[in-house]
Amino acid sequence: MAIDKAKPIDFSFVEAMMHRAVRDQVFPGAVIRVQRGRDALYHRAFGVANSISKTPATVGTVFDLASLSKPLATTLAVLVLVQDGKLAPDLPVGAILPDLKGTGKDEIEVRHLLLHTSGLPAHRPYFKQLLTLPHEHRRDRLNHFLAAEPLERPAGEKAVYSDIGFMMLRWVVETVSGMRLDRFVEKVVYRPLGISSLFYVPEDAPGRQEPFAATQRCPWREDLLVGVVSDENAYAFGGVDGQAGLFGTAGAVGDLLGDLMAVHRGESHGGVFHGEWVKRFFKKDEISGRALGFDMPTPGESSSGSYFSEETVGHLGFTGTSFWSDLRTGVSVVLLTNRVHPSVENDRIRVFRPKVHDAVMGSIFP
Repeated sequence: MAIDKAKPIDFSFVEAMMHRAVRDQVFPGAVIRVQRGRDALYHRAFGVANSISKTPATVGTVFDLASLSKPLATTLAVLVLVQDGKLAPDLPVGAILPDLKGTGKDEIEVRHLLLHTSGLPAHRPYFKQLLTLPHEHRRDRLNHFLAAEPLERPAGEKAVYSDIGFMMLRWVVETVSGMRLDRFVEKVVYRPLGISSLFYVPEDAPGRQEPFAATQRCPWREDLLVGVVSDENAYAFGGVDGQAGLFGTAGAVGDLLGDLMAVHRGESHGGVFHGEWVKRFFKKDEISGRALGFDMPTPGESSSGSYFSEETVGHLGFTGTSFWSDLRTGVSVVLLTNRVHPSVENDRIRVFRPKVHDAVMGSIFP
């Protein structure tokens, strides 16, 4: 589909929907960025970043990206290691993590973890035990929990969305790279691409001054979370894990997606990603219906709505964040909200997401 560059795109209906969503308490605040390739078509902020202080949301507001950490940090770290010949998608993780030997998980392949077909369960509240330990003991204990976690089914049999699988990928990345995940992905992805507004907030580097959006009022932390990761397991682990912990702006997410899309189209950009491997990572797996580390639309059920093509990659985050990038049209939509502020019980965004994506695509391709 072609965009008529001589005619300005009218996003007034999208804008009205966003204002209405704030009034209807779908979320207190949000930033939406629409782009084609690396070119922003629409980038606006709505509502408040913090309903207590009444701080307005701006395009520079930093959001807890939650599970967008999976594709935009952990997966890209794996991609770089694969490109460098230090990992392979079909490599059994038991060849990397000796602690898995004899546990029944040593034959899980890297691709199984990326595709959520590892056979590992979706979630475990490891934080309850981790918080009873001194910080310096938590890394070994969490890795012990991961090694001991029983499989629910054989690897490759069925897709079950698993935070635990991406915790294990963090362990893989750190073992192979010799660096903590946040430091590695910043060194090999974000810094070379000049992206400064994607970062983790580790507990050993507190006090980062950024315009953070508030998230939930956490009952057991007895505080309103601002600039502190919402995910309990990531928090107990020190703020950096494979399933959550990444913070960022809509502009930074869009810039990263623009680089990936450019490489996928065969354009050389940034020198970080290799086109051959980006194309392989973005290919749909028939068992899971996903790409490697990225989600893809489920026909008739996707939060991307009705008009993104089947050649689309994206992801959702628990805090109210998402992105969808259509490889066929080049259109990406980044929608960052703080829908969990102040309560995680607010799930109105589920109905809103597909509607606003349909409105965006209807504005671009009337």
